[in-house]
Amino acid sequence: MKFFKPLTLLAIAAFSVLVFTSATPASEKPVDPKVERAVAAWEKAAVDGNITNKELKGIVTELKGEKLTLKEKIGLKLFGKKIANKMESLPASGNKSQLVALLLCFFLGGLGIHRFYLGYTWQGIVQLLTLGGCGIWALIDFIRICTGDLQPKDDTYATTL
Repeated sequence: MKFFKPLTLLAIAAFSVLVFTSATPASEKPVDPKVERAVAAWEKAAVDGNITNKELKGIVTELKGEKLTLKEKIGLKLFGKKIANKMESLPASGNKSQLVALLLCFFLGGLGIHRFYLGYTWQGIVQLLTLGGCGIWALIDFIRICTGDLQPKDDTYATTL
């Protein structure tokens, strides 16, 4: 009977930690309508692979919400091609792989290493301290990664299963 009391307290503590630190989906950040219109204009202008200075000026003006100053117009004229080349070379999605996250969760899930990889640092620390919620949290994360529900923080997978 003396063995039961510490075991019960340990189970209650583990359950409490699991409940209070359970994984919640990341909330969607609201996107400014100006940014959405600018991105749509960029995609429309980049269809042919070449963006003119006039199109770039229209996009920047739309994003700023007011007329460009003389300095901004000159800077856009001078660096417009470099800006266009940089924007085209950006990846469409993140650089995290779903397979790597799945393997990290499978082999090191109890330590929460997959959470660090996906950008959830605090949840990774809590998983590290609780050994993945005694393995239950790691199992839930494994299933969520398999189904694609657990994504990198503020991003998507570059390669999926």
